Amino acid sequence: MNCRGPIALVGAVAALSSLVAGCASLDAGDRSRLDLVKQRGELICGVSGKIPGFSFLKTDGGYEGLDVDVCRAMAAAFLGDADKVQYRPLTAPERFTALRSGEIDLLSRNTTQNLSRDSVGGNGVSFGPVVFHDGQALMVKKGSGFNSLDDLSGQAICVGSGTTTEQNLNDAFEARKLPYTPIKYQDLNQVVGGYAQGRCAAMTSDRSQLASARSGLPDPDQHVILEDSLSKEPLAPAVVGGDQSMADAMRWVVYALIEAEERGITQENLDKVLAEAEADPTQAALRRFLGVDGGLGSKLGLPDDFVVQIIRSTGNYGEIYERHLGADSAVVIPRGSNRLAEDGGLMVSPPFT
Repeated sequence: MNCRGPIALVGAVAALSSLVAGCASLDAGDRSRLDLVKQRGELICGVSGKIPGFSFLKTDGGYEGLDVDVCRAMAAAFLGDADKVQYRPLTAPERFTALRSGEIDLLSRNTTQNLSRDSVGGNGVSFGPVVFHDGQALMVKKGSGFNSLDDLSGQAICVGSGTTTEQNLNDAFEARKLPYTPIKYQDLNQVVGGYAQGRCAAMTSDRSQLASARSGLPDPDQHVILEDSLSKEPLAPAVVGGDQSMADAMRWVVYALIEAEERGITQENLDKVLAEAEADPTQAALRRFLGVDGGLGSKLGLPDDFVVQIIRSTGNYGEIYERHLGADSAVVIPRGSNRLAEDGGLMVSPPFT
């Protein structure tokens, strides 16, 4: 269909309306989601809302958690205001449909990056850098006699439906030729409820989610996360595939959080470091990173000081982690693989050049 070509008057107003609508749709489709977010003045971010430490709906109606702070960092970079976020709670089966349909701009919902989701022939989404290196495990009641995956032969396992978790569970039991009965639920709360009610001998999810779930049980110490690892689960935010501008902006926001920690830049010392960078022209790399010397932000369609906006709003990656998963948080998960590479972990940022 040539939207700009001459239109033969066949006398059908409905046909003309359809043609005009088609042209408008194509024009909108050529725009980056980043442009739409800026025009709207708000980022619509898909989260779970039911996983303490990652995204959890508080009694006051607000959201908190690592995934939530990723959304806030994006809004700070895209819009200059971390509070300009509308959170959309989604179940696992809903999340990719919501992304493809345009219901959300960005998905920050403990989602594992894998080939099937990343590829054009699969879910066709574009993932950002990993924000939490995780792995699937099993949780059982203390004193149950179940000490390993092999001990669960013939047992019922509670699992989320339509997730990689379900597939990994099946792969692990099939590889060992062990029978089991999957008890499937739509979201994590239902999985935890089924487990707590004794409908299964164990529940399975990412270790992070198991730790969150255990923290909400009446007697957390009576539940044990087994050492068996069923998979590797690199959790990352995602946007719809084929939109390079939105994907680039998302990626470098996450990298900015990591780079800030590598440089030791925090919410508390940001203004001091920024003043030092502004006063010292020899600090070329730092000046580029903080936008004192412009250019990097504009390559992403963002203000040159987007990194400053992010750090001022959320702090660096380490601060976000400590706030929600650190020793003084409600859900304590040792950083492990999520430490900086220089500290023996896997978190590292490419150069801001």
